[in-house]
Amino acid sequence: MKGRILTVAALIAASAFCFAAADGSWLKKVPQADRERVNPFAGQPGAAAAGENLFRNNCAKCHGAEAQGKGSRPSLRSERLAAATDGEIAWIIKNGQMYKSMPSWGGLPEPQRWQIVTYLRSLNPPVRPEERVAAQEAPK
Repeated sequence: MKGRILTVAALIAASAFCFAAADGSWLKKVPQADRERVNPFAGQPGAAAAGENLFRNNCAKCHGAEAQGKGSRPSLRSERLAAATDGEIAWIIKNGQMYKSMPSWGGLPEPQRWQIVTYLRSLNPPVRPEERVAAQEAPK
């Protein structure tokens, strides 16, 4: 019985830990210069297709084949991601958040990281700047 209680407690703690990764707190850590970076592949269908392949090979195991989320890993089809700038998305891909189970993909060449951003943007068209603040602050 004591083992079951510990197992349940561990599962609850792990779920809360993983949920925190989806809370958008990482957005506050993005330096302004990175936040303002422009995606060199923005709007290019070929780059989005290449990004989809990279996503399936590197990201889908945690975020699901269609970026819908998997288990306690967050969906990447969200208002929060739509509200993020391309530079913010590129920053989290490059830097990750290891303490929240998001690995750094800084080892991928920068053009490939931008292709993933292009693919994710194709799933989440950007919102207008005035909507961006509200979406980033909204509880999820």
